[in-house]
Amino acid sequence: MAVITVLGAGVMGTALTYPIADNGNDVRLVGTHLDDDIIQSCKDQRIHPRLKRRIHDDVKPFFYHEIADAMPETEIIVLGVNSRGVHWAAEALAPYLRPGHIVMMVTKGMESENDELKILPDVLRDHLPVGIRDQIDYAAIGGPSIAGELAARNHTSVVFVSRNPNILPGLQKLFATSYYHVWSSTDLIGVEVCVALKNPIALAVGLAAGLLERQTKEKGPDVANAHMYNYAAALFAQGLAETAYIVNLMGGRPETVFSLPGAGDLYVTTQGGRNSRMGRLLGMGLPYSDAVEEMYGETIEGVDATVAIMPAIQHMIDSGKISADALPLLHTLHRILTRNAPVDFDFDTFFASLSMFNPPVTRT
Repeated sequence: MAVITVLGAGVMGTALTYPIADNGNDVRLVGTHLDDDIIQSCKDQRIHPRLKRRIHDDVKPFFYHEIADAMPETEIIVLGVNSRGVHWAAEALAPYLRPGHIVMMVTKGMESENDELKILPDVLRDHLPVGIRDQIDYAAIGGPSIAGELAARNHTSVVFVSRNPNILPGLQKLFATSYYHVWSSTDLIGVEVCVALKNPIALAVGLAAGLLERQTKEKGPDVANAHMYNYAAALFAQGLAETAYIVNLMGGRPETVFSLPGAGDLYVTTQGGRNSRMGRLLGMGLPYSDAVEEMYGETIEGVDATVAIMPAIQHMIDSGKISADALPLLHTLHRILTRNAPVDFDFDTFFASLSMFNPPVTRT
């Protein structure tokens, strides 16, 4: 048994409390400053209002201002804030971190920092005090895991990843159950790039549904009820190819892309959710500036990730580290999201090179 504190009472952070509480661990759920209504419901009714399910009887909920009461004896901290909250989380956790702590990232995304792409565990580390950052271990979770299904105790398969292989068996033992299946990996770069890029790619795949609705509205239903699965599948496949390109570029293992953290997580993310809904609105013809108003107050991780990574990608193109035509899907999506550009992919630029794993181009 371990004392495990989850910071962030959103659906995914809370869903993880089910397997770890089922295993008899001492579980504390700490809301952020944005989660007061959720924590109040969990305290008063034991109901998580977004999961629409009772929290585990052994989970102890805490408001953020009660974090000092939740942290004593904590051994593992699960970070369940959104990607915008990683810098804040580093500041919030810093007073309570001790040597030997393990921080597990549920948060997904990447950032451009000093013209380089950085995965969020490294962003978190770099924003912790120098005296503690190298005395704790960092891990992350990747793979297809819809929060509502995990909370329902439906079979869920994920990968736990850390640069320190010694902590992974213990984490597997604490988290894995008969329904929560855990594999392990040391490819932190590969897993984190995959789970970050799944959101922009899922948004792009979601465009197909909106395009079909728009076409049906303008021209009427197709005589044979044709869909746009071919369109969506090409975006899905090109997205995986571009993910593999970036994984390889950053020193990760490309095979990770074609396992649970890559293809598996991308598949489940395309099946619904905020990214798909944003894609649908854009596909219907709404410029991003209008579509975002339709989803006011919702964090669209696919948008955040696209905007966050493109400065570093553009710098690598400008400096000759990568080819200007290596990432056509991400470039087009970036124009759609930042310039209100129309949805218009040049499919003939997809899969232009089967040698995407060759060394980066060198400009002469």
